[in-house]
Amino acid sequence: MTGSMPSLTLVTGGARAGKSRYALTLLGADQQVTYIATAEALDDDMRSRIARHRAERPAAWGTVEAPIGLAAAVLNAPKGDSLIIDCLTLWVSNLLLRARGPARLGEPWYPAREVSELLEAVRTRDRPVVVVTNEVGLGVVPPTPLGRAYRDALGHVNQRVAAAAGQVSFVVAGIPLMVKGALL
Repeated sequence: MTGSMPSLTLVTGGARAGKSRYALTLLGADQQVTYIATAEALDDDMRSRIARHRAERPAAWGTVEAPIGLAAAVLNAPKGDSLIIDCLTLWVSNLLLRARGPARLGEPWYPAREVSELLEAVRTRDRPVVVVTNEVGLGVVPPTPLGRAYRDALGHVNQRVAAAAGQVSFVVAGIPLMVKGALL
């Protein structure tokens, strides 16, 4: 483990708040790090965002794309590497859209098994794991059943990961606020 850094750190906050940038600062550029990306480059905007994120992290860090199989990516990452998982927000979206048929998208849904598998995989790591997610429950109630199902599912996922984490930071306008643990 790196210094006094907990084995699992959760970084949350609103969209474009600086969560990913803050997560990068938690692990030194000289460390061996695998960056596990959950985004899929399905349009020009997402391709641009992915390119921007790649440019912000050290070139020596490895990258694994895991839009669905997050637990397997954690288990298969090099054992001596610290991990950044960016982000649960897109992972839950990817799972929701694959798990639910169009007729059932508004029904309650929560990826309990996938979250349990992810947390178990994280427990096998001997280096720090930093997980990034969005806090989507602070805004207006989504107007569609799909939006509400997603907000609820991500809220449950964030609660489970936060409960397992030794540190939870909430990033506002690029400034991390401590929710659980101590700022590093």
